[in-house]
Amino acid sequence: MYSIGDISKMLNISISTLRYYDKSGLLPLVNRNSGNIRVFDDTDVECLKMIECLKNTGMPLKDIKQFFEWCEEGDPTIDKRYELFMYQKEKTEKQISLLQDALKRISYKCEFYRISKENGTTNLPGLREELAMKFLNQDTEK
Repeated sequence: MYSIGDISKMLNISISTLRYYDKSGLLPLVNRNSGNIRVFDDTDVECLKMIECLKNTGMPLKDIKQFFEWCEEGDPTIDKRYELFMYQKEKTEKQISLLQDALKRISYKCEFYRISKENGTTNLPGLREELAMKFLNQDTEK
């Protein structure tokens, strides 16, 4: 059993966020002790990890709550849960692709300015083209 402080440290989630999740119905199984203090178990930890995972992919809390409600409803909602995760997987793959493209551009600029700094100018013939081939056109080389 874990206190809210233990969970906060363990998962790097603020205590106020944990309280909000509980009040919002995202943690319906969290128990309370005789002093009405929240007491978390390993199942709650796994639920919180799933909440954070889905939040990190941009899923709104209302959809996360819906997912947990479907879990509580059991097997009749398997299709709904599967569709939800397939949609979120596709959405996440698109986000990753966009971020990979952004990282290439940022890496290009980092290298461009590193070389420009060494040379004291951004006016180096052929540098932009050379770096563009190295960073921005990587996918076409594969």
